Amino acid sequence: MPFTVVATTSGVRGAPLVALCCAAAILGGPATAVEPAQVDENPCIGPDAARLRCPDFVMRRPYGLYTDRLTKAGHTVLRAGNVIDSVGAGPVELFGTRIGPRFMRGRQRIYTRDGDRIGVATNARLQFKFAHQSRYWWKFYNAARFELWRVDGQGKRIRKVRTGPKVAYCLRDLTRTRPKLRRSPRVAHYPACSTNSEAQHVTLGTSPGWADIYPPAYPEQWIDVTGLRGCFAYVHIADPENGIFESNEDNNEAQAIIRLPYRSDHPRQGCHGRDRGRSFNPNRYP
Repeated sequence: MPFTVVATTSGVRGAPLVALCCAAAILGGPATAVEPAQVDENPCIGPDAARLRCPDFVMRRPYGLYTDRLTKAGHTVLRAGNVIDSVGAGPVELFGTRIGPRFMRGRQRIYTRDGDRIGVATNARLQFKFAHQSRYWWKFYNAARFELWRVDGQGKRIRKVRTGPKVAYCLRDLTRTRPKLRRSPRVAHYPACSTNSEAQHVTLGTSPGWADIYPPAYPEQWIDVTGLRGCFAYVHIADPENGIFESNEDNNEAQAIIRLPYRSDHPRQGCHGRDRGRSFNPNRYP
């Protein structure tokens, strides 16, 4: 049964900004957790958006591509680094509440222009994930997705052929990639993800103008390209399952046009099509 609620820093009040509308089943099994969830309307694209400092994610173009034949025996994987920039008027922020051994439910916090904040229910989940430094971290599950698409002679995507294993990412203020962005704090506000296996709550976030950066050598930063030949789009998608409500939901993809088998000295080798997304140089930014 639909109802209306708005959570603020001072509690719950009846003046609605968002209406709860539907149920979603998210995750399942030992690696996932099936649980129906109430999901709010996105207030950042509704009539109350002007009262909010909504977040916005944009994905940088895949960078640092190189092939690797050691990750999967008998296979060739194509690695790429990625950067999800926070470019909205307010931060991306999730507050996690434990719902199982490896998962938390994430409730998004959106800040208002008068200094308050609201809480909205999305389909976000946090996962306790084994990752870099051989440690487990509380990460945003389905924060991004790697896809490989075959493209035609004009560079238009015609068929998705492969996906990568990487889906869980930390949200943190690692690098101030867009220091000129309005309301970008000079110092980091959101720290590294928690490694506490006993935590009942965690907060993940990325401030405007900041990003977490994942180099191509990090775990699961690849797509298996074994046996593929021709022209392709190597695509990175931020928040593919819409676990974060944004002011712009249509700017979350970036791509690099490549030819396979891949050569780093001639990555396109005559393939047509447009690279998408802002480029990234790990030795110089923005």
